[in-house]
Amino acid sequence: MNDFTLNKPHLIDAVVGNGRMLGSLGRTGRLYRLWWPHVDFPQHVDEIRTGLKLDHDEAGTTWFDAPEDGWQHRIEYVPRTNIVRVFADHPDFPLAVRQSDYAVPDEAFLVREYKISNRSSEPLSFTFVWYSSFRIAESALYNTTLFDETGDALVHYRHRYFFAVGSDRECAGFQCGSSRAQAEHAWLDGNDIDMQPDGALVWRIEDLQPGESFTLPVYIAAGHNRPEALGALADAKSRSVSEWCERTTDYWHEYLQNANPAPAGVDPEIAEAYERSLLTFRLMADERTGSLLAAPEPDEQFSRCGGYAYCWGRDAAFITTALNKSGLTGVSEKFYEWALSAQEPDGSWQQRHYHDGSLAPSWGLQIDEGASLIWGMWQLYEQNRDAAFAERMWPAVAKGAAFLAGYIDEETGLPLPSMDLWEERKAEHTYSAAAVSGGLRAAAAFAELMNEAELAGRWREIADRITSSIESLCWNESAGSFYRGLKLKVDGGVYAHAAAQGLEGSASRTAKGYEHYELRHDPIVDISLLGLSVPFGVLPADHPYMRRTADTIASKLHVEGVGGIKRYENDGYIGGNPWILTTLWLAQYRVQNGQLAEAGELLRWACEHRTETGLLPEQVDRSTGEPAWIVPLTWSHAMFVLTVSMLEEAGYWAK
Repeated sequence: MNDFTLNKPHLIDAVVGNGRMLGSLGRTGRLYRLWWPHVDFPQHVDEIRTGLKLDHDEAGTTWFDAPEDGWQHRIEYVPRTNIVRVFADHPDFPLAVRQSDYAVPDEAFLVREYKISNRSSEPLSFTFVWYSSFRIAESALYNTTLFDETGDALVHYRHRYFFAVGSDRECAGFQCGSSRAQAEHAWLDGNDIDMQPDGALVWRIEDLQPGESFTLPVYIAAGHNRPEALGALADAKSRSVSEWCERTTDYWHEYLQNANPAPAGVDPEIAEAYERSLLTFRLMADERTGSLLAAPEPDEQFSRCGGYAYCWGRDAAFITTALNKSGLTGVSEKFYEWALSAQEPDGSWQQRHYHDGSLAPSWGLQIDEGASLIWGMWQLYEQNRDAAFAERMWPAVAKGAAFLAGYIDEETGLPLPSMDLWEERKAEHTYSAAAVSGGLRAAAAFAELMNEAELAGRWREIADRITSSIESLCWNESAGSFYRGLKLKVDGGVYAHAAAQGLEGSASRTAKGYEHYELRHDPIVDISLLGLSVPFGVLPADHPYMRRTADTIASKLHVEGVGGIKRYENDGYIGGNPWILTTLWLAQYRVQNGQLAEAGELLRWACEHRTETGLLPEQVDRSTGEPAWIVPLTWSHAMFVLTVSMLEEAGYWAK
């Protein structure tokens, strides 16, 4: 294993981007990861550090992104933008730094602006130190760093990815390769090229007066070759950094003006979280393809998970529906145009994809993914009533529905076994059945638009049978909840233990002679059972089975102390914590069932567990209440927007 990113944190504090670039930062302003030209892959940054060295100070460079050296930090988003600011101060150092990070819309560069202030009572001369190490395209092999004299820039490159680093102020020195030790003292040797991934630059600031400030922008410009990257850097230098900041600010303000605002009368904190969710959606939407990112990747080595920097149809169906409700249907439409490129020849959509449409690493077919996409297409059509959109989607819908209709277990009437929505187990899952029913009903609605009455009737008939099978085969009276699924695949040890307890199951052999074990029922209570009502509407929220299921979920999955709802009984992933999206899922069911006060409390819980910068994590630590995993999770933000929208439609804030 190479050492790429082994020391990077799993939890980050902010993201910046423009749909082509995406960067993740810690609360000290350190840029940990940078993706380009897509927001999912590849990632290029190994380590970037910034420091200051006072003249005549033998202590050397102080890295102002280092809390272990006594620096104190505060991080925030500039309101109504995706511009991140970090304030760095040190009680024993005379300079303070305000750092601003953002990607300029429609440009191929990231801006890192440093405003350095003299807090002392005398003039100060000092050196600003930049150190960067790139592992381009996520590889430590065959990287090169050079200094381009004409562009006054470090250029990091490998294969078809080039990054030019420079400022509109001429640097005072440089070094390519083996530069970390020299950067510690701002003594760079002028080596102009090396087949190593790191390099350093320094800038001199002379006689900064007491109370005055100096602004130094550093740009990271990208291209597929050296002239392209240097050209992007020249573009960055062609305007003042204040112009870039103004242009970026105006872009985000206009983006929000084109969206539906938070409901009138909503709590300021909820309005702020709603707005931050809309801003986050745009960062997660790939400008070139339209695909939607589940989350910026935090775990490249897959040390704790199977990866997040992909597009799931499941996540996307929730995200696009939230975009629709917030008035941002253009982003949704571009996504579904992309989804056409990811469909398999047999009509299925596989578990997850890269943003270029190619198949991503997978645990196997997850039948709810394609069903969710068809359902989501119909949600967008219902919002816009765009006949041309329906025409473009119809061929994929027809193929997708044919696949779903052919993937039915004749014995149960449910979809055949596939992976569940959590990608952990194979069975005929109740949630997956609800998704397929919702997808087939959506396909039937499209078919009627296309004057295909026979197809519409056939697909509705299969959806009706799924509903009937769920009611008759999936209800667990003793638990007061639906079974999570039927025909649960298990290993031999689990099967033997279950058989000893008198649980129903069967053992068989596959065509190749391998042993296959399954249990008749999966009795675990799971939040996804609410999917029967919300979002797929297989059963109404006031159905007696749904009421009992929701109350069982609220009782068994509530986390004592910190609050919130976990995914399912005995969930062990990252410690078995409450999730933002699961808590909001229960909130949405409560809205559907007219329990608005309970829904409002669950929404407030989610709002209270945002990060310092207002982002929503996947999970909240069951002991501390702090973010526990994945920041931001786009699905969490989607559930927040959907819950706010549902409460508004129910008149919750119109009291």
